[in-house]
Amino acid sequence: MLKAVRVRDIAQKSGVSVGAVSLALNNRPGLSDETRQRIMQTAKELGYDFSRLQDSKIKKILFILHRQHNTTNAMSFYSPLLLSVENACSGRSIALSFLVIGPTDNIQQQVLQHAPDALLCVGFIEPEIMAEIRQMSLPLVLVDHAIPGMRSINPDNYQGSMLVTKHLIERGYKRIAFMASSLAHYSIRQRERGYRQALFEAGMLMSPDYEVTAPSLTELTQSLEYALDELMALPEPPDALFCYNDAAAIVALNYCQSKGIRVPEDLAIAGFDDIELAGHVNPALTTLAIDRITLGKRAVEMLLSSSESENELLPVKLIVRTSA
Repeated sequence: MLKAVRVRDIAQKSGVSVGAVSLALNNRPGLSDETRQRIMQTAKELGYDFSRLQDSKIKKILFILHRQHNTTNAMSFYSPLLLSVENACSGRSIALSFLVIGPTDNIQQQVLQHAPDALLCVGFIEPEIMAEIRQMSLPLVLVDHAIPGMRSINPDNYQGSMLVTKHLIERGYKRIAFMASSLAHYSIRQRERGYRQALFEAGMLMSPDYEVTAPSLTELTQSLEYALDELMALPEPPDALFCYNDAAAIVALNYCQSKGIRVPEDLAIAGFDDIELAGHVNPALTTLAIDRITLGKRAVEMLLSSSESENELLPVKLIVRTSA
């Protein structure tokens, strides 16, 4: 029995990458005519079974995460999402691979080494990197990120932050602060917008001093502590703090403990995401729960569908605990 010719065999014989062979066989852009013709000729000479190309279904998805998210704090959110995507793929006999990228990487080369049929880009990725990814013309869905004109799926960050801010207002807090890391992130911008809208609807005029963005430092905890120092040094420090995510809120809890600030008596603290640790810290963290299982499952379904829906939002749930 003849051994089936693999894409890797064609790549080796042609002197090109596996990704380049995939582009040629699937008639996708990204190759010169000369390279494409050489690959196709080599495939014919080796006896490649072109009937395999008649099934255009997605068989391999690449999960792309920015290097800045590949940290212990960030992965507490993204790991359950990745597992959900893996479960959704395995149930459909789709292979899943994982790639961490950064601005100094050769993006197209790294992506094509995985020879994916489709991409899930997860979390914030710089516009320059996204421009390179889009040039590959692969089916693509953004998760926990949004760019106009591109398909995306997100938790409802805006409504969620309105919920938690209204909760703080209803509890009687008057000086409610918001702490962010970078407003370049889509999700953080939406959370800040929801915070502002809830204050506006309540008729509360809050000083801009109560909105702080942590400075760009290599160590995120130190960066957040600088922002907390700025808030607590105000003539009237906040009596409540809404943090852009749970990891930041837990930094705030530890900061308060080290400074003798009682939570929630002196400062109420709320987060966003409901990571596993949120219910186990002391005091337990008030937060917004994101259904990451559904988020991952729907991301795969959107990628496999022909729907042109631009931005699907999943509801979030307010989880009230003792911190606020």
